[in-house]
Amino acid sequence: MSHHRLLAELDTLLDAEVIITIAGMEGALATAVGGLSAAPIIAVPTSVGYGAALEGVTALLAMHAACAAGITVVGIDNGFGAAMAAMRILDLRDRS
Repeated sequence: MSHHRLLAELDTLLDAEVIITIAGMEGALATAVGGLSAAPIIAVPTSVGYGAALEGVTALLAMHAACAAGITVVGIDNGFGAAMAAMRILDLRDRS
């Protein structure tokens, strides 16, 4: 996602209680979003990409090395796991 598309969604990101980012290639989206939002972020690396994407391994490692706080990383292409983690985070907030 280019920066102008990301910033166009800034209000949505600031209002979110939890965010799931999905990115391939260098996996930088989670770090970019983490710098904008205080919400917990669940990062999903994808196996889709070209060049040195290495079937998602590059994005996975980059997401694990992210410098923004509050990012949790699930396995490559594990959107279901990310959704379940987000549901549990929201459920905990509803209980308190």
